Amino acid sequence: MLQLNKSTSEINREFAETQGSPFQSLTLHLDVIRHQFPTIVAIISASVILALLYLFTEAPQFTSTASIVIDTRKVQLFQQQSMLGDVAPDSASVETQVEILKSENISLAVIRDLHLTEDPEFLGNGGSLIGSIGNFFSDLFSSGRAGSEFRLQRKALQRFESNRTIKRLGLTYVMEIGFTSRDPAKAAQIANAIADAYIVDQLEAKYQSTRRASVWLQDRIKELRAQASAAQKAVVDFKTANNIVDTGGRLMNEQQLAEVNSQLVGAHASTAEARARLDRINDILKREIPDAAVADALRNETIVKLRGQYVDMAAKEAIWAAKYGHDHLAAVNLRRQMDEIKRNMIDELKRIQESYKSDYDIAVTREESIKASLATVVSESQLTNQAQVRLRELDSNAQSYQAMYDNFLQRYMESVQQQSFPISEARVISAATTPLVKSYPKTLIVLGVALFGGLVLSFVLAIVREMMDRVFRTTQQVEEVLGASCIALLPTVNAAATKDARPKLLRYVVDHPLSRFSEAVRSTKVAVDLNSIVRENRVLAVTSTLPNEGKSTLSANLAQLMAHGGARVLLIDCDLRNPSLSRALTPDAESGLVEILAHKAKLEQALTVDAQTGLSILAAGTTSKLLHTNEILASKMMHGLIGELRDKFDYIVLDMPPMAPVVDVRVTSTFVDSYIFVVEWGKTLMDVVRHNLRGSQEIQDKLLGVVLNKADTKRLARYESYHSRYYYKKNYARYGYVD
Repeated sequence: MLQLNKSTSEINREFAETQGSPFQSLTLHLDVIRHQFPTIVAIISASVILALLYLFTEAPQFTSTASIVIDTRKVQLFQQQSMLGDVAPDSASVETQVEILKSENISLAVIRDLHLTEDPEFLGNGGSLIGSIGNFFSDLFSSGRAGSEFRLQRKALQRFESNRTIKRLGLTYVMEIGFTSRDPAKAAQIANAIADAYIVDQLEAKYQSTRRASVWLQDRIKELRAQASAAQKAVVDFKTANNIVDTGGRLMNEQQLAEVNSQLVGAHASTAEARARLDRINDILKREIPDAAVADALRNETIVKLRGQYVDMAAKEAIWAAKYGHDHLAAVNLRRQMDEIKRNMIDELKRIQESYKSDYDIAVTREESIKASLATVVSESQLTNQAQVRLRELDSNAQSYQAMYDNFLQRYMESVQQQSFPISEARVISAATTPLVKSYPKTLIVLGVALFGGLVLSFVLAIVREMMDRVFRTTQQVEEVLGASCIALLPTVNAAATKDARPKLLRYVVDHPLSRFSEAVRSTKVAVDLNSIVRENRVLAVTSTLPNEGKSTLSANLAQLMAHGGARVLLIDCDLRNPSLSRALTPDAESGLVEILAHKAKLEQALTVDAQTGLSILAAGTTSKLLHTNEILASKMMHGLIGELRDKFDYIVLDMPPMAPVVDVRVTSTFVDSYIFVVEWGKTLMDVVRHNLRGSQEIQDKLLGVVLNKADTKRLARYESYHSRYYYKKNYARYGYVD
């Protein structure tokens, strides 16, 4: 390799080391953006266009919001000590109310009230392009039958729930209800309808709960009333059965014992008085209820007390009957108790009658009757003391049942009142109003998302394309992948598609000496001349990896350039399999390389000389029947011919066949001084070129350099800006060069 090439490699290596700095990652990313800039612009433009199309086709949506609050003070004001146990709502309770607002029960109530099953917005596609496409496929795969009321309701419910939003504002008791619709007035109407439906649902739920509780309490009150009555009757029956009468906290038998003791003193004096009392008590018993005067005359505490109780209950019965009706349970119960007191009073009067009669008998029988009565009273007192224990138990039972009955009766009355006066904890604090600005789609957000998505997608695709772009586009790639210098970069030449386009392309440097293409070919000649300083470099072979990479074009133009500069140059078409160069430059040649090697023609006869440049051209000759072209190129005659030509010409340019299809190039390494390898820019794969060169070490050792051909100068600017913008456009024209 040339010393110049080594120095260049060292410079490139130092440049690569410089690129290993912390800015390398940024540089690589900028390179990717520069290389794939059209792709990035196309994807971003497509994303923005799609976003604009979406904005123009999507129907605008309007969102209206209503706010409701759970008013705990109102609950505490009207439901203090409620039988239902209402308490102030906590955070979990508010979240529960949010879920109730989201329930189908509320949604279906609004749908029914506003007849949304007849609204096209809730049964159609929503007025958008995406919705229209979705509705089309939905109709395509549907059964085609007309929707039933249930199906219409479910479809409307699905759209309703997708457009509705329910959320709690922070940690407050405020809930926000939002609804989105194409019609701003409809959005406000539905949001308010949701709030109203929720309040109605809460009132109905409380009414039903209170009604169920009232029914249960009513049944329970009936049971307790029966139990209390039975317990009280058991007390009365036990007292009656055991002849127990309580008079002012003392038992009757104790009073009788005291009276018998007093009667022992004045038995004779009390006979008349006892007879009078007996007559009087008999008169009283003829009446239904003794009046107050008679009760006071008897001076009996039991009668007085029972009389007072009777009067009080009669007053209460009148009040309850006037307030709640004559057949009210409390009024009936009071009348029953009045009847019981009446019976007790009659029983007491009868007992007094018996006492008076006893007194009278005692007075008559004197001491004998008193002694008998005394013995009787003592015996009754003992029995009463034994029965008093059971009496206390029965009385306690009766009081407990009565207390329970009174408590449940009070609760029942409260539940009845709550049925007639239901309240709700929720109230609307901010009604929904008609929105003035659309809420969806948001133009800036959609465009921002589209732009950001386009940037991300385009950059990802750019990286993928960059990773898959395994072709040669820069001189640095040639040096890094192949380890060889890139001696020239030939731009694409747009030759007219005419019959003589091919010959004109092969002598382009002569017809357009100030073109960028000609300057690149001069760069190749300079590399050849510099390499001649180190070693002889007169026999040059131009080859490529694949056909149609432009090796023949470079061979012809390089030879034309050398000859036009005054050197003795011979161009030989050594592509014996496909002598395209011969067909283009010497179509009428009757002999060529094959005939000279076969000693069928002489060199002077086979050469064709270009009149303008003086270039000598040796065609391939007759090659149609050749089978082993590599043997011809490797023959001694070929070696001898090249040795003879070295003495006659300054440069010998050999147009060789491509390396991948045939092996002819490898056999020429013994007489070729340097190889020029042509690679098509942006098309030939790196792996293919590298594989061919690694498999031909003899060619790689004599490789002068690589020429990138057919470079697109506009696209090249994104890969190596200095090749396009700097040299070709900025400073190139200063020296009179034109494209």
